[in-house]
Amino acid sequence: MIRFVKRTLGFSSTESVRILMYHKVLPEKEISGKDFLTVSAEDLEKQFQYIKNHYNTLFFNELSTSSHLKAKLILTFDDGYLNNLQYLVPLLEKYQLKSTIFIPTGLIQNNEADKNRNMMTFEEIRSLNPQYVEIALHSHSHKNYSQISLQEAADDLQENIRNLEEKKIRFTKVLAYPYGKFPKKEEQKKNFFAMLEKAGITSAVRIGNNIAYYPWKNKFEIKRIDIKGGDSFSVFKWKLRLGKIKL
Repeated sequence: MIRFVKRTLGFSSTESVRILMYHKVLPEKEISGKDFLTVSAEDLEKQFQYIKNHYNTLFFNELSTSSHLKAKLILTFDDGYLNNLQYLVPLLEKYQLKSTIFIPTGLIQNNEADKNRNMMTFEEIRSLNPQYVEIALHSHSHKNYSQISLQEAADDLQENIRNLEEKKIRFTKVLAYPYGKFPKKEEQKKNFFAMLEKAGITSAVRIGNNIAYYPWKNKFEIKRIDIKGGDSFSVFKWKLRLGKIKL
């Protein structure tokens, strides 16, 4: 209740961490129709200006040494789209912000040879400046972990890790669940989380649209705030304040 009141009034404790979830970035003129996965580069710049003035961005791997820091915020982008390299990275550099990009290695692998590719290559991912970008895990095949067996999920996750290691890409062992899904039935969830622990996963993020707190209460069920394409600036600020659009 106290935390809710603090969020409502806009107070920021040293424990609160706002984790924002994005996917694609394109210039407004290149976005056709309603596309909730694509934020315009123009909107993103306005959002970054606000974040720069009100929050401190950091990587997941910096949380343990940043307990003193107030107004913590983690920018996350899923899938490793080529447009992240083209439009996100220049904005990170311009505003001196940090972002975590979650990589599904199988999708990257399958897309590399496509002349009309829409994903970054492994070489491009490896070349990203670690001052601004942290790489993390997003599965290999991008399958829904709640719809496959525990062994399939374990094998897929190991393939995700192995591919990044083979490509000599530095990464943090934080996982973003594909589609935000994982087993929910109690026994299945317990076994699934035990598998993540065995694989060395330090934490895992879902959606949930709420403010998170570090140290994590449930490190494999961390909530992110979904920033959608078409969100007005007032909606964006409201999400930062409360995590949700409505009370």
